[in-house]
Amino acid sequence: MNAAVALYSAVDDELTHYDVDVEQATLARRGSIKVPSYVQYAWPHPSRKYLYVTTSNRGPGLKADVNHVSAYRIDAASGALTTHGDPKPLPHRAVHMCLDAAGSFTLNAHNLPKSGITVHRIESDGRIGSEVKQREVLDYGIYPHQVRMTPSGRTTILIDRGNSAEHGKSEDPGALRSFAFDRGVFSKPAVVAPNGGYGFGPRHVDFHPSRPWLYISDERRSQLYMFRMPNDRIEPEAAFTCDTLADRKNIKPRQLAGTIHVHPNGRFVYVANRADSTVDLNGKKVFGGGENSIAVYAIDSDTGEPTLIQHADTHSFHVRTFAFDPSGRLMVTASIKPLAIREGSDVKAVPAALSVFRLGTDGKLEFVRKYDVDTAAGRTHYWMGIVGRG
Repeated sequence: MNAAVALYSAVDDELTHYDVDVEQATLARRGSIKVPSYVQYAWPHPSRKYLYVTTSNRGPGLKADVNHVSAYRIDAASGALTTHGDPKPLPHRAVHMCLDAAGSFTLNAHNLPKSGITVHRIESDGRIGSEVKQREVLDYGIYPHQVRMTPSGRTTILIDRGNSAEHGKSEDPGALRSFAFDRGVFSKPAVVAPNGGYGFGPRHVDFHPSRPWLYISDERRSQLYMFRMPNDRIEPEAAFTCDTLADRKNIKPRQLAGTIHVHPNGRFVYVANRADSTVDLNGKKVFGGGENSIAVYAIDSDTGEPTLIQHADTHSFHVRTFAFDPSGRLMVTASIKPLAIREGSDVKAVPAALSVFRLGTDGKLEFVRKYDVDTAAGRTHYWMGIVGRG
């Protein structure tokens, strides 16, 4: 077992550590810890010595009045997590978080009941320090869904998904908001919103490792965009747009694009397609159809254009997060919940799962195996990530 690679998987307020054997494509569960509330997202320190976790009690019937960001030390030998300093309170639930490239600040993105970004200093020993107060009131948009630092460390991008028109309410437009970042303090944002943001629903972004190219998943339209980003300035229109779905003519309710990651070698980009709508079958709710897959694209090395090369079945439903091992030879996807399916005249429950894939040199995914994840009593498998330790 290669103990130098750890996978962390969160079900509500329980954070579980697995060892990852890249050669054998296996996971071995090692232990779990409790965190202050339900895990929303997490991000490793560049040193790989610490994991920063944002938590909230937001959920059905809850008021999101317990919100924190916490630091955990990663044991260099075992990968086990231990509390590292006191949790820091957040004003609202954070839907996403990240660190700057230097590991000097945590950034937490909020969307309800108020949009914003909360910044905390990271002390030299890895503990979370004081909050960095902003000098002026800034426009953070309508419904942020991700915050990322550009590779240069000079710019923060807040991904504002907007909201689809529904229940008699008109559409909220989406946008990309770029803030100059100076020691935790933001400038007024530059805003990119094609067509005024209408028909534009960005959820997550990722960066090419060596070229000024930004790849974006559009949750509401199930599309992939590539924007050029010279000198951290996002161009006003996408250079390329692709479908993420295999069969758009057969689209089902609650069909959503999700997480996006560029491969470490910069030759491929991957987007999650998620579906979990249900229909009634003899009084039972069963999967109503849709695409649960990872869409795989080859990236043109000269232009950055993505070309679809595969739709890989995730063997589960509603993959919210997925990750590569540091070598880029393995991918693990994490589905958030179980779902019943029709199997002949019977109904079969498919558990939430961690699905393991090998990545070929051609970028394509080969399913190897999956591990069921216990989400009994209505719990949710909300986040998963992989951290290499050197």
